[in-house]
Amino acid sequence: MENDGSIGTKQKPEMLGIFQNCIRLNLSCCIRSSMAFTMKQMSIIVATLGTLSFMFGVIAENKKPASGTAIPWKGGVRCKYPSDPTVALGYLAVVFLVASTVAGYLSVFYPYKGKSIPQSALFQSTSFLVFFNIALGTAGLAAAMMLWPTITEQLHITRNVHHNPNNTCPTAKTGLIGGGAFVSLDASLFWLVALMLADNAREDYLETEEKELKGESGVLTTEYNSNVPAVKGGSAA
Repeated sequence: MENDGSIGTKQKPEMLGIFQNCIRLNLSCCIRSSMAFTMKQMSIIVATLGTLSFMFGVIAENKKPASGTAIPWKGGVRCKYPSDPTVALGYLAVVFLVASTVAGYLSVFYPYKGKSIPQSALFQSTSFLVFFNIALGTAGLAAAMMLWPTITEQLHITRNVHHNPNNTCPTAKTGLIGGGAFVSLDASLFWLVALMLADNAREDYLETEEKELKGESGVLTTEYNSNVPAVKGGSAA
């Protein structure tokens, strides 16, 4: 009986370890399944980030002052600009544009339902290749259009002392941030189109791969049946 008790005490830690490992495996599976994205979720993320970039860019354009106030200062001019959130909103618009672009880029190559395909299969589609490049180019143009006037506006505010007494205290060029906001929204829409085209290319690739696998399995089955010798029935007399 003592031996049985000692064996039972030895098995308890082992059982606990097995139980803990099972819990960890289940948790890891749950985490992986919860982190899996669907195409609908990715499209919502891309559209939301692009819309936020558009909104911040439009508000930044509307809040931008036309010019500053020139104050005589030691033989020159000191420009006083009204406090406005143009610079902060401009940078936020650029940040959300970058986030939308990254999400759009990842969405077209994401392995939905755990099925990944090579990138070359996607780029074989001419429509996907065109809209993919348009989305990248549009995003770059939007970033340039919003980043340049935002940095210029920040430089105008920080470097506000000028030795030229005729300085009129200008601000960044009007219309660039707002135009960049619209281009940013267009970029997110192009990413959505590229995502739909990637879905079509993915389905075509998976269907072709599945047909090839079925064809290979049928050939192997036929070869196996032809190689198996026939068993003759009947018993020896």
